[in-house]
Amino acid sequence: MSGITQGQAIFLIITFLFMVGSMAGWVIELLFRRFISSKNPSRKWINPGFLTGPCLPLYGFGLIALFVMSLLPYIGNMEGDIGNVMVIWAIIIMGIAMTLIELIAGLIFIKGMKIKLWDYSGEFMNLGGIICLKFSLIWTALAAFYYFFIQKYIIALVDWFSKNIAFTFVVGMFYGIMSIDLAYTFKIVGKVRRFAVDNEIVVKYEMLKQEIRRDTDRMKQKGRFLLALHTEGKLAEKMEQSLETIKFVKEKQKKEKK
Repeated sequence: MSGITQGQAIFLIITFLFMVGSMAGWVIELLFRRFISSKNPSRKWINPGFLTGPCLPLYGFGLIALFVMSLLPYIGNMEGDIGNVMVIWAIIIMGIAMTLIELIAGLIFIKGMKIKLWDYSGEFMNLGGIICLKFSLIWTALAAFYYFFIQKYIIALVDWFSKNIAFTFVVGMFYGIMSIDLAYTFKIVGKVRRFAVDNEIVVKYEMLKQEIRRDTDRMKQKGRFLLALHTEGKLAEKMEQSLETIKFVKEKQKKEKK
């Protein structure tokens, strides 16, 4: 990247990786929910994640972490052979990093927004339904897949981006659209948070979207793929009707009420 400092180049690469990871992650989750997830028995197309548009920031941060950590085995050994032990440790660290990103994101939404974006409560060795052993192993397996099969393409993509600085215009458009999406989503989610606080619960975000989708199906209306939280009546009334389905109350809270 000629004409810019090294710090600016690193910043641009990070923003580029975040965009690629966020959009690719959205596609992965979209296909997972459509064809694999047991929580979608009707096999409908469900817009995944928190935002309205095709963007999952969790995967954006994840790709940045994977890209940086996949280079760990090469640090201080750029010309030598990379040992198998170093590769294994790098993959383990990547799996742990992805789990930590998932934990931090989950806690931020539960504590700050009273929203549970996903729920692993039924999984073996889960922590608050936010992370669990099963998905930590899946993250580690994906990290290995990334290291052996995807990393070279990401490096090539970053190299292409560094030679085509004009593409930053597209990256800028992505962040502009995402900013508008964030403003719209937080306006809607503010209503969900007020309802959750009033009822002393944490709302299961995916279950709420599914309940609204079922309503549109029952009324033989076309389900909204992007505006998944848009309902014909008031959102608060819909949440009140679906309270038992969408609420998540910690076991500790249940015992205290008893």
